Amino acid sequence: SVLSRYENQITILSDYLEEFPETDEPVWILGRQHHLNTGKSKLLLDISARLWFTYRRKFSPIGGTGPSSDTGWGCMLRCGQMMLAQALICRHLGRDWQWEKHKKQPEEYHRILRCFLDRKDCCYSIHQMAQMGVGEGKSIGEWFGPNTVAQVLKKLALFDEWNSLAVYVSMDNTVVIEDIKKMCWSPAQSSSVAHSSAHLHRSALGQNKNTAGLYPGWKPLLLIIPLRLGINHINPVYIDAFKECFKMPQSLGALGGKPNNAYYFIGFLGNELIYLDPHTTQSFVDSEENGTVDDQSFHCQQAPHRMKIMNLDPSVALGFFCKEECDFDNWCSLVQKEILKQQSLRMFELVQKHPPHWPPFIPPTKPEVTTTGAELIESTDKLFELEEEFEILSV
Repeated sequence: SVLSRYENQITILSDYLEEFPETDEPVWILGRQHHLNTGKSKLLLDISARLWFTYRRKFSPIGGTGPSSDTGWGCMLRCGQMMLAQALICRHLGRDWQWEKHKKQPEEYHRILRCFLDRKDCCYSIHQMAQMGVGEGKSIGEWFGPNTVAQVLKKLALFDEWNSLAVYVSMDNTVVIEDIKKMCWSPAQSSSVAHSSAHLHRSALGQNKNTAGLYPGWKPLLLIIPLRLGINHINPVYIDAFKECFKMPQSLGALGGKPNNAYYFIGFLGNELIYLDPHTTQSFVDSEENGTVDDQSFHCQQAPHRMKIMNLDPSVALGFFCKEECDFDNWCSLVQKEILKQQSLRMFELVQKHPPHWPPFIPPTKPEVTTTGAELIESTDKLFELEEEFEILSV
């Protein structure tokens, strides 16, 4: 009923969005400082270069018989895609890469975009995220919170050999330096993870066997820190520390918003947050025969949305990307200097050693996948059919 209500509802960015005010205050966007008085066009170019993922319609049904649109329920998944896409842009093209309409882009850019297309064989598609969310207790078509999206991205990254990311999601508001270094330097090896996850995402595996392979050195780090910054409303004591995170060169912004209404926050001006809004329904876009993607609808080319920080729901997830170990060491220094100042409440903790009362830390590794006959099975739908037949035969 929700889908039928929303399927044909197409929303667009408001034409009446207030332009940036005249002010001497700097604007911070994902670790870059802009000045409205002298560099407004540069600021807008920086914002439009971010990959913008929105609701889509008319894609192949999720799971074969599920929804063919994520309007009304997929906004947090889209925000998670945007944060991850920003990490991949930094990984392959650099933070200062700029997008221009109709300008030819490098192959890496189109390859990044193909990771997120709304197809079941794309590693970070709405299909893969929704189905992986089932393992996190979320039905397909159910709204996700920031932490659930973080856990889903962590699992999906295990199948993505081209980007070769180490995804660390902090627990109990605590980032453990020892565990991150262990994970990012951990040699690639297989281990037994959930059998169902391996089956579910076998189609994505085929998509991502690649030339990049596994890196012998530091594995680029996507660090996600889910937080609760208050009970019903954000506690004002966290505001300065929250804003400092957008100033860090490693910043990937934050996932959050309002109850059941997710946004991807990329910066701030004064006490207003700047965000990309996924609540626009666009038609499904596929890649061309030559592998390029018509990318016009993947970049927001209008003035961005803003909201007062105090209107933010207290449940958020911060994101950071550290391509090299020195980037992570620098991030740790900035956290010590700017976040862990003497204050009554700390937004999160950064500790050197793994807490002794926690379970041992084991770096996640890609599940073993049985290849016998797998080459003949192209879709997750067929896998489900085979598993159901096996269960019937077993009974």
